[in-house]
Amino acid sequence: MKLSGAWITSKSLQRVLACLSGAGHQALIVGGCVRNALLNAAVTDSDIATSATPQQVTDLVQANGMKAVPTGFDHGTVTVICDGVAHEVTTFRRDVDTDGRHATVAFSTDIADDAARRDFTMNALYAQADGTVLDPLGCGIADLRAGHLRFVGTPAERIREDYLRILRFFRFTAWYGAPDQGPDAEGLAACAQLADGLDNLARERVGQEMRKLLSAPNPSTAVGAMAQSGILNRILPGADPAVLFPLLHLEDTAPDPLRRLAALTGFDVTDALRLSKSETRHLDELRRAISDLSPPAAIGYRYGTQIGGDALLVRAALIGQTLQPGWRDLLNEGADATFPVKAQDLMPGFEGPRLGARLKELEAQWLAADFGLSKEDLLRG
Repeated sequence: MKLSGAWITSKSLQRVLACLSGAGHQALIVGGCVRNALLNAAVTDSDIATSATPQQVTDLVQANGMKAVPTGFDHGTVTVICDGVAHEVTTFRRDVDTDGRHATVAFSTDIADDAARRDFTMNALYAQADGTVLDPLGCGIADLRAGHLRFVGTPAERIREDYLRILRFFRFTAWYGAPDQGPDAEGLAACAQLADGLDNLARERVGQEMRKLLSAPNPSTAVGAMAQSGILNRILPGADPAVLFPLLHLEDTAPDPLRRLAALTGFDVTDALRLSKSETRHLDELRRAISDLSPPAAIGYRYGTQIGGDALLVRAALIGQTLQPGWRDLLNEGADATFPVKAQDLMPGFEGPRLGARLKELEAQWLAADFGLSKEDLLRG
């Protein structure tokens, strides 16, 4: 089996591979790029695994006019910049000791060692420079084709090496699992059994995984399994996965993790997931819009098309209703509308608090009339 495409024949990738293999080292493309290429999905970057040590990688690429950045030198990773393109090059390795967050590794020249330490079988796939796919575990390709996300080796051992793999299990299930089957039973049981390990993870890492999971086209099965195993409540106490299914059926725009997060949780998750300030502001505004029971045009006027549209979708999912025909047009109409009365139009008759109150009163009349009242109509009233 061979991979093809512009990504694998790119000059920069081939140059790095040739630099290493030309010196007698094994150099293979690995991981997500191989997995995605086999699925005919987008390939965004190309990681390389090699039998060369980090120092050998550094010396070789520099001797060939490329730049080497020691981004994870002690753990075997050197970022090689070739023709302006960055490639992560990591030495074959095996874990010597782990604490659930970090690992002490030993470098290896054996691809079997490298494959055995990876998280899931579908991520332990490699490709040679000519596109020939290698499956050292003997089951990665079959699992990928079946949509069966499985831990490499014993699930509990893989999880104890890095407890973030619990969340990655659900995230990769959402993205690559077969839609007609649930998560791998053995893996799910291990995640539930070792869930206490999540308490030791940085909240930023938890938040990153949840955003990636909720960006999947259909994360409802994975999130439901998280709830059943007790994982979801540990991360987001009180979250209700039942709302995701109706929301997915209502969504008419690209998946948005913050919209889905607002549906799952009606409370502030900033601390639980260490959200950015901009994400926190977005969610706060979205929650306000969800609780605003105004019609679509008024929602569009008050909150705009993005937050207003997301609010109407989430609200409909929460109460189990459909949206009225043409609601997007009404939302857009409201977002484009401009209230015709200005403060100076009411002066000098109104000043201070009375001025603000009168403006709000007229604006409410204008909204109730679906923007049909002119400035003259409003001022006459």
